[in-house]
Amino acid sequence: MGMTSLLLSTAASATPYSQATLTHAERLHQHALTSDSALQTVESLTTEVGPRLAGSEGDARAVAWAQAKLQQMGFDRVYLEPVEIPHWERGYADARVTLPFPQPLVITALGNSVATPEGGIEASIIRFPTLADLQAAAPEQVSGKLVFIDHKMERDKEGRGYGPVVKARGVGAVEAAKKGAVGLLLRSVSTSSHRFAHTGVMRYIDGVARIPAVAISPPDADQLTRMLARDSDIRVKLDLEAMDHGTTTSYNVIGEITGDRKAEEIVLIGAHLDTWDEGTGALDDGAGVGIVTAAAGHILALEQRPQRTLRVVLYAAEEIGLLGARAYRDAHKGELDKHFIAAEADFGAGPIFRLDSRVNERALPAFDQMHALLAPLGVERGHNHSWGGPDVSVLPPLGVPVAGLSMDGTDYFDYHHTPDDTFDKIDPDAIRQSAAVYTLFAWLMANAEVDLRPIPLPEER
Repeated sequence: MGMTSLLLSTAASATPYSQATLTHAERLHQHALTSDSALQTVESLTTEVGPRLAGSEGDARAVAWAQAKLQQMGFDRVYLEPVEIPHWERGYADARVTLPFPQPLVITALGNSVATPEGGIEASIIRFPTLADLQAAAPEQVSGKLVFIDHKMERDKEGRGYGPVVKARGVGAVEAAKKGAVGLLLRSVSTSSHRFAHTGVMRYIDGVARIPAVAISPPDADQLTRMLARDSDIRVKLDLEAMDHGTTTSYNVIGEITGDRKAEEIVLIGAHLDTWDEGTGALDDGAGVGIVTAAAGHILALEQRPQRTLRVVLYAAEEIGLLGARAYRDAHKGELDKHFIAAEADFGAGPIFRLDSRVNERALPAFDQMHALLAPLGVERGHNHSWGGPDVSVLPPLGVPVAGLSMDGTDYFDYHHTPDDTFDKIDPDAIRQSAAVYTLFAWLMANAEVDLRPIPLPEER
C-alpha cells in the first residue's frame, strides 16, 4: 500500500489527524526524502566546531554555532538558557606494562578522573571479569594494586549490552578504592575490536579515596589477560594529568516555531550539543542535532504552521550527567503541563526502526495511525514504556508524555566516545530516513487532536 492510500484509509476511520494534516504530512514526507539538510548540518558542526567537551572553548563555539544556525533557519524565536557545569580537562595520559613484558597500552582518562601523583603510579594489576566480582573480593586481594575490570560488552541493535557493563565505568573507581586499590583500568565500554579506548564519565563519592581511572582499548584488555595467563604478577605504570577547572557556564540552545492555534502547547524534539573530546562527535550527538534541526527545517520550508509550538532543544552537558536536561526541567517546571510530548535523537544517525511511546492508553490508536504513515520508511510499532531518550528521560517522572524513535545502534558502540567518532561514519541514507521520521512525528504530534495524559507511571531505573 502506498503512502497516498494509507493517508486515505487512515482518514476514512476515526482519527486524531485532520485530512489537511495528513495531506501536508505527505508533502513533508516527500520533501524530507529529497533533502540532505541533516547530513549537511552534521558536516558543518563537526568541521567548523569539532570536539565540544562541556565547559571547553569548543563547547562555547558550539553554542554560538547552534544559535546562529537556528537563527539562519528562520525559527520564530531562538534563545539560550544557562547551565552551570563542571569543567574537567583530560590532559596527558599514558600507561605501559613495565614487567615482565614491557610495552605500551592504549588508554584514555575517564571523565572526571583525578590525576596520578607526579611521576605516575606503578603497581601490580588484579583482574576481575565484572564489577560484581570486584565487589565480592577481599580487601587484602586488592590493596595497593591497580584494579583491572575486564567486562566485555555484547553487541545489540538496541544497545542493550550497554547497561550491564557501563555501571563499572561509573562506580568502578569507588568500589576499587574502598578495597585499597591505587587506580582503575577499565576495559572500554565497547563492541569494537579496534585499538581505540572509549572514554565516558565516572563518579567519586565523599568519604572514599579518589583514585585515577582510565579505559583501555579492547585489544589491550585482551593483551593484559593473556599476560596474566603467563605470569600472575603483571606490573603497569599509569600517568595522568587530568585537571579540574571548577565550574563554568554553558547553555541549552532553543529554537521555536510558534504554533498558530495552540501556541502554549509544546512538542519538544531534542539532541545534545556537547561531546567528548576524542573525536568530533559526529554520531554522539552531531547526528541527533542534524536530525532534529532538519525536521524543524522541513516544516519551516513548506511554510504551513503547526497548531502547537515546535521547540527544538539542543542540550548542554549531557555527557557528564544530563546537566542541561535537569536545568531545562527546572527552568520550565511552570509549563511542563503544557509539554504535549517530547522525544530525543541520541543514538547515532539511524535508521529509525521502531516507534515507542509513553502515553495514555486511550491515545495509543493515534500512535498506531502514526505508525501507518511511518511504516513505508521501515518503522515498526513498539511498546508503551519508552523513556524518550537520555535528556528527555527526566520528564516522564513529572508526567510529560514521551516517544522513543528507536535507532539501529548495531555498530554505535564501535565508535562511541572514541577518536573514531567522525563524520565519515554517518550513512547519508540512514540520517535522511531518521530526519524524515522525526519530521512526520513532529508534524503529526503538533497537529493531533488527542489527549496523551495521564501517562503510565515510570518504573524505577
